[in-house]
Amino acid sequence: MSEWIGVALFIVVGFAFGAGGILASFLIHPRSQNRYKLETYECGLPTEGPTWVQFKTQYFTYALLFVIFDVEVIYLYPWAVSFEELGLAGLIKMFIFIFILVLGLWYAWKEGALEWR
Repeated sequence: MSEWIGVALFIVVGFAFGAGGILASFLIHPRSQNRYKLETYECGLPTEGPTWVQFKTQYFTYALLFVIFDVEVIYLYPWAVSFEELGLAGLIKMFIFIFILVLGLWYAWKEGALEWR
């Protein structure tokens, strides 16, 4: 039971930091209300036309693909550093990992996610 005290303390401190930030923000935020604060935008020119504009989802698709493959590259570095210690099992697991990445890239390519329209 004593080994779980550290985990419990970590969780309590994490919640305290989150709640403390929200509480501090609530206590020190400016409370002035005026008609400009209630507008759609607080700065710049007044909006003309509809304020709800549709964006192409393709921008988000590119961003998600970039994040996915960027995060996967982060996993390659520790594997490369400890390559000799992992042996054949580590090599096979990395080939499976790379295969899944290539499969995801192939699927995105097949679905047209990489074509700019």
